Amino acid sequence: MRSKVIRLICPRFTKLTIAKAIPRIQLATFLLMGLLLIAGASAAQEAVSESASGKTRDGAAVPPRRVLVIGIDGTRTDALQAANTPHLDRLIQDGQLWTNTQILGDRPTQNDTVSGPGWTSFLTGVWADKHGVNDNRFEGRNVDAYPHFFARVRHAYPAARMGSFVDWKPIDDYLVRDADVRVCHESHGASEYEQNDGKLATAAAAFLRDDDPHVVMVYFGMADESGHAHGFHPSVRPYVDAIARVDERVGQVLNAMQERPNYAQEQWLVVVSTDHGGQGTGHGSGHEIPAIRQTWLIVSGDRRSPNPPASSVATSTEPSPSYLVDVSVTALEHLGIPLDPAWQLDGKALRFDSPPHPPAADEPVSHSRKALSENE
Repeated sequence: MRSKVIRLICPRFTKLTIAKAIPRIQLATFLLMGLLLIAGASAAQEAVSESASGKTRDGAAVPPRRVLVIGIDGTRTDALQAANTPHLDRLIQDGQLWTNTQILGDRPTQNDTVSGPGWTSFLTGVWADKHGVNDNRFEGRNVDAYPHFFARVRHAYPAARMGSFVDWKPIDDYLVRDADVRVCHESHGASEYEQNDGKLATAAAAFLRDDDPHVVMVYFGMADESGHAHGFHPSVRPYVDAIARVDERVGQVLNAMQERPNYAQEQWLVVVSTDHGGQGTGHGSGHEIPAIRQTWLIVSGDRRSPNPPASSVATSTEPSPSYLVDVSVTALEHLGIPLDPAWQLDGKALRFDSPPHPPAADEPVSHSRKALSENE
């Protein structure tokens, strides 16, 4: 039947000519596939060259390196160490953990130890006496003068691709700017935060995997809501389990980043921290309470080169602690953005001089190995 149809349509096309044509068709298909593979390899090489040169295909400047910033709301250091967090452990093995991170600076300020001033300091690199956010109402904010660090990136590299993923809405309402991709799932209560943290992880992973981002910021709120509901303490199982659940979301995001075709050439830095700890079921008025005001910070990736001026760098071997305002400054410095004194940043770019600290081949990863600070 098939040959009759062929003859009807193409009367001069006999079975013999069809048989002769098949190898030619196969050869043409093979050659076309080869050309497509070569084109794909060429495009990938161009992408690597663009990443290394700090320019897009049309010549626009982009950062020569890339940054993923993760914020995990309301996570005490001892509870982090008690939780099952293999993905955060992996970051620590490839970088450094500070367990003495201060959410307040040396200057007296009027801000409460709550999320509004905490995340504003985290994202702007300055304390509340400058950014003006003292509580969760965000009244008196001065974030035009002291903006989200995305604004600094956009000014230096107009073609940079940036994404923000949050589920505490005030961050998106009052702080986020200059994001090419902006996802916010407003949440209330632990169950909503758990659900929406998952949505954020999926959206951020898709952005990392399918787009070409240079800077990504992801916020997870479930742990803080669990602390308010059940208590902020390593002995409180729902709170510790919530931290472990957030770690799963972190793993989803990290896997997407590391699956990027040119990941090895893109020089990603990952910075993770929190806005405050907690005591009982709250964290307000915690200026003199270590469990609230002293937290943790992870920097993962190669922070041993290039070498910026010593005045802009703090290392984990110094006696002074790290600070919440160091997060965005560390990100900016890694992206190759000169830190302009006119910005009046309070943070320092964190760095560790020693190589990463992986466990020995026969040593299991334990939470005690997380204490890789200057107190070690």
